[in-house]
Amino acid sequence: MQTSTELRALLDKIDRKGYPAYKDTRGAYQFPGYVLSIDHVQGDPFASPSKLSIHVGAKAAAFPVSLYEKKHRRTALEDTLIRRFGSLARQFSFQAKGTGQSGLLAVSRCGQEVLERTACVINEKSGDIILRFEVGFPANGRTINARELQKILFDFLPKCVKSSLFYQNLDGRQLQEIADLADNQQYIREMLPKLGLCAFVADGSILPRESGVSSRPMKNGIKFKSPASLAVSIDLPHGGRITGMGIKQGITLIVGGGYHGKSTLLKALEMGVYNHIAGDGREYVITDDTAVKIRAEDGRSIKKTDISMFINDLPNGKDTVAFVTEDASGSTSQAANVMEAIEAGASLLLIDEDTSATNFMIRDELMQKVIHRDMEPITPFIERIEELYHSYGISTILVVGSSGAYFQIADTILQMERYVPKEITAYAKEAARDFPRIAPSDALLEKPKFDRRPLPSQEFKSNDRIKIKTQGLDGVVLNKETIDLRYLEQLADSEQVTALGYCLKYAQKNILDGRKNLCQVVDALEAVLDKNTLAAICESPSSIACMARPRRQEIFACFNRYRSLKL
Repeated sequence: MQTSTELRALLDKIDRKGYPAYKDTRGAYQFPGYVLSIDHVQGDPFASPSKLSIHVGAKAAAFPVSLYEKKHRRTALEDTLIRRFGSLARQFSFQAKGTGQSGLLAVSRCGQEVLERTACVINEKSGDIILRFEVGFPANGRTINARELQKILFDFLPKCVKSSLFYQNLDGRQLQEIADLADNQQYIREMLPKLGLCAFVADGSILPRESGVSSRPMKNGIKFKSPASLAVSIDLPHGGRITGMGIKQGITLIVGGGYHGKSTLLKALEMGVYNHIAGDGREYVITDDTAVKIRAEDGRSIKKTDISMFINDLPNGKDTVAFVTEDASGSTSQAANVMEAIEAGASLLLIDEDTSATNFMIRDELMQKVIHRDMEPITPFIERIEELYHSYGISTILVVGSSGAYFQIADTILQMERYVPKEITAYAKEAARDFPRIAPSDALLEKPKFDRRPLPSQEFKSNDRIKIKTQGLDGVVLNKETIDLRYLEQLADSEQVTALGYCLKYAQKNILDGRKNLCQVVDALEAVLDKNTLAAICESPSSIACMARPRRQEIFACFNRYRSLKL
């Protein structure tokens, strides 16, 4: 390892040389209290920025072990350090001048959710900290401007590091509050099944967001208040008792007029699979973390998925136990999405009538009289929803605006009125008494078959230059194929999308063998992530991508939308 003095001398030596001379700076350098590692140097001033990392030993950082000994606390602390470093780095970004990306100083930008990221990793055993970030190495044209880089590395960066990665320079009480919040959130998650709940929404939560393109809380938003009949109190590890609405396992309907908050509540529940930062308004909106949002997805590919629970006896005789199509209809895609969610381990389905295929959701009595059941290959969701819960333990929360037939089978019915929930179960069931009930379908004779065994592609085995490119939350390009992820509505960050691309690439190279089924493949991937962190799925430790960990359910969903996957 070299010293910071040697790095300064090297920069003086290469000043005003051609840009490729920056490559000589790669390596680790000892600075007071930390090690700076220059891991990857960009090829020119217009290329993706250089990748650097800061390594701080546990003794120097001096964070109490209690702040990172449990995984949920560790993730919360890592998230806090990224936000702190990022806020300081933004003050210095582009203060060093030059061409192209010159002067950029940036780290992952965290949203409202608390996610495990490659940007900061605290070793659970040693307490050592690694923080990864990007720097645009300055140049004039394509000539090195080492004086400006020295500003970044010897002036700006030490200020960011010392103010964000050393416990003595941070507010210890605030860090303890963040750890306590993580404890409380984790405790509620663990309590949900014990209380027979699939979700909890605390009184006082702010569910509406600032705008359609902002996930920040709406200023002066209406505070959530639970109906008395659904109120649940939980004694938290920190801060005493919390009260809110407990959504029971089973079938729950959310109804109400347009613009009264039905979809807002559902959206909060969708994102309740993640913990949120203090001040978000949804800190205590906690949903079963296996929950999957289900919708129609016209045009998606389906690969050997068993959709026979919902679609059978097709006129062309096509197999629905291992159904294959490159261009699914709305109803077929929604059927596949339900079955793939079950395969991924979901115990809660979240559905909005507005984004569903009508013929998948319901067939009313008149339609059943005109088109006999024997002539309709689709068994609608309303005929299977009770079976999903009673036979498979899968609850459903469903937003409906026009389909009153679900009243008769729902366990709980919520009406949203001006963003205020009211329980109307008894009233709605009384109103539905005079209407014919849609009978449930005959029970399945066999459980769905989940034994799809993906094959490895030789294209990956012999090619070390497969590129991954993220398209925001819309998709990821892997080896020239764009995997469409637009309708995975629970993805919270584009860095999760990047991670999905690397998961697929890693699986192709290291896990797929034609013997493991998809569940076993995802199990193996998660074991790697749990043991070695997200960085383990990057081939080169010197060029680790900015990633955030996706859930198991999104990993499955990405595999299912990967058209080149061979089964």
